[in-house]
Amino acid sequence: MACGVGLIWFLILLWPLLGIQPEGLEFGKTFKVFGYIAVAAVFIMFFYQIQEAGHLDAVGDPIKSAQGKFKQAYGNMPRWALLGIVLVAAVIFPLVTDRYAHDVSISVLIYICLGLGLNIVVGLAGLLDLGYIAFYGVGAYTYALMSLHFGMSFWVCLPVAGMTAAIAGSIVGYPTLRMRGDYLAIVTLGFGEIVRLIFNNWMGLTNGPNGILGIPRPDIFGFQLKQLWMLYYVILVIAVFTILSVYRLNFSRIGRAWEAIREDETAAELMGVNTFMLKLLAYAMGATFAGFAGAFFAARMRFVGPESFTFLESAMVLAMVVLGGMGSIPGVILGVLALVALPEVFREFELYRMLVFGGVMTLMMLIRPAGIWPAARVGRRSEEED
Repeated sequence: MACGVGLIWFLILLWPLLGIQPEGLEFGKTFKVFGYIAVAAVFIMFFYQIQEAGHLDAVGDPIKSAQGKFKQAYGNMPRWALLGIVLVAAVIFPLVTDRYAHDVSISVLIYICLGLGLNIVVGLAGLLDLGYIAFYGVGAYTYALMSLHFGMSFWVCLPVAGMTAAIAGSIVGYPTLRMRGDYLAIVTLGFGEIVRLIFNNWMGLTNGPNGILGIPRPDIFGFQLKQLWMLYYVILVIAVFTILSVYRLNFSRIGRAWEAIREDETAAELMGVNTFMLKLLAYAMGATFAGFAGAFFAARMRFVGPESFTFLESAMVLAMVVLGGMGSIPGVILGVLALVALPEVFREFELYRMLVFGGVMTLMMLIRPAGIWPAARVGRRSEEED
């Protein structure tokens, strides 16, 4: 019954997308696409009912056994070996792929930096930030202005961009972090829009909606890195630094304090945790990595404008963190791959690409509501043991 109602609603939403054409109303294409999806949905529901009835245990038990063996082998394998394999694959990747793959991988690595920075604020400290992309813009404009007006190199501007974004995060966080829940989300959304409007209207500094052109690319000993595969290695170094930094923060005393604030801020404060200063530190640290990513974004595009830092980008990064698993570094990386690389895989579907993409994302959230790779809890609660 629920499947039938869902299919009817899907048909109601699908027909305006495919049936309304400049030439008039068309029904053939709509019902053709709907027929394929309806057959697939009924097929999936049929197998789901069979599985719930236990008729597929003969097939499912060997699969579960193989999955358990794989998890055991993964747990027994040294962590350095796994990380070494991933790092070697990342280094070799641009040597065996084309320009299009380089472009997509650079976007993935930029969003990994953004996702891990927001993961500090949302995943570890439990603060809902809807204006996070503003710090990305601060880092981009910092590098653009310093490189053009003062002739400073990318490598000198990179830490300055991170520091400037951290200061901006502290300025935004100081008056807002005394709020909680929905009020905090609304205020951060407002501050994000304020920063974007400043970029859009301060003609003397940011050139307003026209943006800033001619931003220099990164260079090494005077040699400018112009090829995409060269820029790939630059953002790879920044992403690896971000991953290592967030990992160290996660398993430090500060990371434990952030998790205590996320679980119960009142209890953490009663236990002696300076909640306000640690929340402010979470904002500053998250903004720092966004500033790094913003500086590289400006150097890669050689242009920066306010339209690149809208609320939609903040929502996109937040979706990556939630989908991957809040507080989990591998989860955030997988969430970025799902939301950035997966649509490119479905590019051949043209008009149906986002439809397929949305369906896959919905299915993933139904199967894994805690995220693709949830963060492992340190210790166990008494109710979990019960």
